[in-house]
Amino acid sequence: MTGNHKDKSITRRRALAVTGGTVAAGGLAVAGYQAAFADTATATAEEATTASASASQSSGCMTLMSSVTEGPYYLDGALVRKDITEGKSGVPLTLRLTVVDATDGCTPVKGAAVEIWHCDAWGYYSGYTTANPGGSAPAESEDGSTADDDTYLRGYQIANANGVVKFETIFPGWYTPRTCHIHLKVHTGGQKEDGTYEGGKVNYTGQLFFDDSIAEEIFTLEPYSKHSGSYTTLDDDMVYDGGGASSGLLTLEAVHKKDPSKGYKGFLTVAVDPDAENTGAGSGGGGTPPGDAPSGAPGGTPSASASS
Repeated sequence: MTGNHKDKSITRRRALAVTGGTVAAGGLAVAGYQAAFADTATATAEEATTASASASQSSGCMTLMSSVTEGPYYLDGALVRKDITEGKSGVPLTLRLTVVDATDGCTPVKGAAVEIWHCDAWGYYSGYTTANPGGSAPAESEDGSTADDDTYLRGYQIANANGVVKFETIFPGWYTPRTCHIHLKVHTGGQKEDGTYEGGKVNYTGQLFFDDSIAEEIFTLEPYSKHSGSYTTLDDDMVYDGGGASSGLLTLEAVHKKDPSKGYKGFLTVAVDPDAENTGAGSGGGGTPPGDAPSGAPGGTPSASASS
């Protein structure tokens, strides 16, 4: 994919305040945003369907997911919250992830802490906002949001009795040389403390991936289209191994089939071993930023005030 994007646009949402994931709205296609993020009676049905589907994916249980690298942008201390956007502009994305025990017939892992983090629409991560995403993109500070540069697009959720967690976020952008992705870790044995998750152990470190055709359509929209350059497809990504759902490929549903700016819902069952402990080293290179990345880029030290 090159930087020759169509000139489509979505209205940019502006948040006025964020505390533990609570966002006061401004205007990113409000109806679409609400449709993507709304907690309705259908949520219970969707969770039940997801859990049922996961249990029947194979005669015994779905394949244990292989851990991959946590990548260069991880920070400790993310907040426990459902909405991690903090006013960052982009196409709304609701993630519903179901954590199951691959060693015990895909039974739900109640209480598992799922942690995710990803870049914004231009390829910048909180804590590393001066790291060059590759290609040509405005400075992260030019997005005009009220997001905290140390915490945006990072968070935990605790799995319910069905092993389900839900996050409200935006469709990630990309950075060289990686395809569009979301990082995640599954923790067990710890507890919520002071707004974050403490203790326990990491059972799984992985990444979530997006169908190329959907990602490339999203990247023609504002604000994504302001980041031009060479986009890495799934086949050329250094981490995704082509294994489909067992390798982290999300099932995506458009909120409005004829208007991608209204957002997407993403679903995946994450099969883990709750007794295992993972270091986050995993396979895949993780994606080192371009050689001209400034100081403060991953592989160096995050911003001095980073605390999450």
